[in-house]
Amino acid sequence: MIIEFYKYQGTGNDFIMIDDRESTFDSNDQELIAALCERRMGIGADGLILLRKHDKLDFEMIYFNSDGKLSSMCGNGGRCIVAFAKMLDIITNETNFMAIDGPHKAKIAQDGIYLQMQEVTKIEGVGEGIVLDTGSPHYIEMVDSLDNLDVEKEGRKIRNSAPFKKEGINVNFVLDAADLEVRTYERGVEGETLSCGTGVVATAIAMHYAQCIEENFVDVKTKGGVLSVSFEEFNGTYRNIWLSGEVSMVFAGEFEC
Repeated sequence: MIIEFYKYQGTGNDFIMIDDRESTFDSNDQELIAALCERRMGIGADGLILLRKHDKLDFEMIYFNSDGKLSSMCGNGGRCIVAFAKMLDIITNETNFMAIDGPHKAKIAQDGIYLQMQEVTKIEGVGEGIVLDTGSPHYIEMVDSLDNLDVEKEGRKIRNSAPFKKEGINVNFVLDAADLEVRTYERGVEGETLSCGTGVVATAIAMHYAQCIEENFVDVKTKGGVLSVSFEEFNGTYRNIWLSGEVSMVFAGEFEC
């Protein structure tokens, strides 16, 4: 069987996109998904996303990490699938779609794609960091320098530590400075990615929660570019959260399976 794919990226976080409205792709084939995401012998990506029909909303997003396993919400992937749906003429400039953590609103503007995230109701301190779930679980730790930090080594150590080893966690190292900058070790990828959308959202909220920033609209620098986050806070609950930034299609092709 020949399957058409599209490669999309959002601030360097890259994904294989497949129009699977006919549900012909075998989503249980973890080996195939991992092989497609492999960067030397495959297409190469941080994850694979299926766009499927939904009976009530515009479409459904099914996201797999590069290890081939079904995963929790991906913010940059969510923004990329909105661009993909627009390219397929499924939507115009606004949409409401289903993801693993529930429905998401999104809109396409001249300055990028805006994705509304789920509310954050629980934030807690664990060790030297802050833990919260923005659709995916994240650990946030402030550091004095990002340039000299071995993100792979230190991120893997925290991800596999006792509190998180069973389910895993994404680990974000945030530069202790006026301008927010973050580097992220992602579970499922098991390495550093150029950008992580849910990690950027978690970083902005954690820094506001820790009273390191006062603004409710912030830019966050990643290795792949800048993402913006806006939110409202009321009695410790963060709501009306929006993640925005650029998205582009990299290339398209076909593979046989």
